[in-house]
Amino acid sequence: MNPEQNYLDINRHSWNNKTEAHLKSEFYDLQGFLDGSSSLNDIELNLLGDLDGKTLLHLQCHFGQDTISLGRLGAEATGVDLSDKAIDSARQIAKDTHSSAKFVCCDIYDLPNHLNGKFDIVFTSYGAIGWLPDLDRWAKIVSQFLKPGGRFVMVEFHPVVWMFDNNFEKVGYRYFNSGAIVETETGTYADRKADITQSYVSWNHGLSEVLNSLIKNGLEINSFDEFDYSPYNCFNRTIEVGPKNFRIEHLGDKIPMVYSVAATRKT
Repeated sequence: MNPEQNYLDINRHSWNNKTEAHLKSEFYDLQGFLDGSSSLNDIELNLLGDLDGKTLLHLQCHFGQDTISLGRLGAEATGVDLSDKAIDSARQIAKDTHSSAKFVCCDIYDLPNHLNGKFDIVFTSYGAIGWLPDLDRWAKIVSQFLKPGGRFVMVEFHPVVWMFDNNFEKVGYRYFNSGAIVETETGTYADRKADITQSYVSWNHGLSEVLNSLIKNGLEINSFDEFDYSPYNCFNRTIEVGPKNFRIEHLGDKIPMVYSVAATRKT
């Protein structure tokens, strides 16, 4: 079996395998979420602005905490994810929190076969696009589901972060997309001691690849920003330098860790 050709099956299994551990993890704090806490961060909230009454499509939503949080802010939110276990959990969490958020289980490249309509906002965040081999196809989906004049907001881990090995001791990967990266991990970013092992297939995407894919597909870039911290403690050898503000301890503020893009679909 060629991992690159079968990446959907491999990654669906990987995320299904991780879902239960994530639901139980302190990282996702499901009980706090059920009690009303938001899973969103200032970076994306500042870009999204007033969501009241807006239709919003959330790509690669995992088990839906961000999607439901966006709904709590007034958006009519729809989340999409590859993992059937994650989507089943998202629907249950929505029910438990009396959320009207809707969820679709499919590969996002196949979304036009599962969802109709256009949205005011398309949103994606943190560790999403690395699971996709072709950003031109991704940007086509973004453009297809945006209304003319609709807004695209993304916040993503910086490609410089993905150049390093897991302990940030050396550059182990190419910055640019040079094909599939096939690896196996024990545990998960949300619980490194979780008794699970899974293989996965990912791709690195440099900033020019991201931005040009959006521009090519009819989106006008309104803002692009880089940040020297991560709001999530999901990497090895981190230190917390402020609330929801994590850096790699021995690298300090020397590297970018997150970037954001806001764009508008041309009319």
